[in-house]
Amino acid sequence: MQSKLIHQEGGERTFAVILETGDEVMACLQAFAERENLSAAQITAIGAFSRAELAYFDWETKEYLAIPVEEQVEVASMLGDVALTDGKPSIHAHLVLGRRDGQALAGHLREAHVRPTLEVIITESPAHLRKRNDADSGLALIRV
Repeated sequence: MQSKLIHQEGGERTFAVILETGDEVMACLQAFAERENLSAAQITAIGAFSRAELAYFDWETKEYLAIPVEEQVEVASMLGDVALTDGKPSIHAHLVLGRRDGQALAGHLREAHVRPTLEVIITESPAHLRKRNDADSGLALIRV
């Protein structure tokens, strides 16, 4: 993983974070968020994965259902955020993946392995966002 601060003004920072073949996305982004002490940020990315595990939140069971992806896929869109959970940065990302057969997969990102690159832009705001448990869903959701 490589990173570079590409803009800083008025308490806002923007980083380019480039992941390379073999990097595990969530571990790299978590390590970056902790290193930079991020407490409120937006994430966007494009690239490709050799494999991934997405998930879908089933409202009835209040559990995430795994969506395994065991093939090379394009990351058509990845959107997410960083907020604080119990005082530590927490990554939450959703994405759309394109398959070779033209079908798309979408869901919550659990893990993914990059091949050949994932180009991530992280824009920090000067505020703090905190996640708290939501009684209805059992999920940690941002509260402002």
